[in-house]
Amino acid sequence: MELVYSVLGVLFPFEWMDHIFMKNAFLAVLLVTPLFGLLSTMVVSNRMAFFSDSLGHGAFTGIALGALLGAVSPLASLIVFSLVFALLITYIKNHSRTSADTIIGVFSATAVALGLMLMSRGGGFNKFSSYLIGDILSVVPEDLSSLAIVFILVTIAWAFLFNRLLVLSVNAPFARSRGIMAFFTESLFASLLAVVVAISIQWVGILIINSLLVLPAAAARNIAANVKQYHAVSVGTAMFSGITGLILAYYFNMAAGASIVVVASTVFFITWMLRGKFLK
Repeated sequence: MELVYSVLGVLFPFEWMDHIFMKNAFLAVLLVTPLFGLLSTMVVSNRMAFFSDSLGHGAFTGIALGALLGAVSPLASLIVFSLVFALLITYIKNHSRTSADTIIGVFSATAVALGLMLMSRGGGFNKFSSYLIGDILSVVPEDLSSLAIVFILVTIAWAFLFNRLLVLSVNAPFARSRGIMAFFTESLFASLLAVVVAISIQWVGILIINSLLVLPAAAARNIAANVKQYHAVSVGTAMFSGITGLILAYYFNMAAGASIVVVASTVFFITWMLRGKFLK
């Protein structure tokens, strides 16, 4: 890591880069924000904002269960529960006549209530309150190793899933006629979302993590003229918001996760006002 820190110090000779915790946070932003940018494109295109929001709510229960069962790592229990939660919603959504938003709403409400009930058991809620707002400045080198592995795996999976997801988002019946297994594809995408949300939630925060799965692509849709631009602008927006929000949080002593979301929101409104000029 010393070599990486030295390179960062040379590339970014600023005051905020003099601190190890800022270097770790900066590396975390570089690893996780491109994933939010990529996944955001399909979340927005497939109208899955409510679904991704429910994953954040479900994190309450994952964290609480990990503590209750004495799991070695809260993150491990969080990832496992998020995967089960996402796959269960996907399965019921595809095998029920009930509308998708109703099913997601039921799961989301149940997860929040159950999580709060377990967390408050014995007055222990304060131990978990940090997950609500997150703290990206708490990233350590071991976390960066996990993020790097997730970054590689999600990127490979995205390359495999992208065309299938794109066809499904445009015309589901046509996708099925071309042999694309809708449930399998949706389940894999839901799993990717669950893993990225679970591993990021301790730094971004439960209350605002869904914003990073919606705002980058929402901003990109305002000005992108094709699929390539859509993805490039979405990833660029996520990375710009992450870096800018982190620096603002350092200089103004604010919550980094909230700062990142505010920057992303600002980018969205700017692109919304400029959308006519780009799409003529």
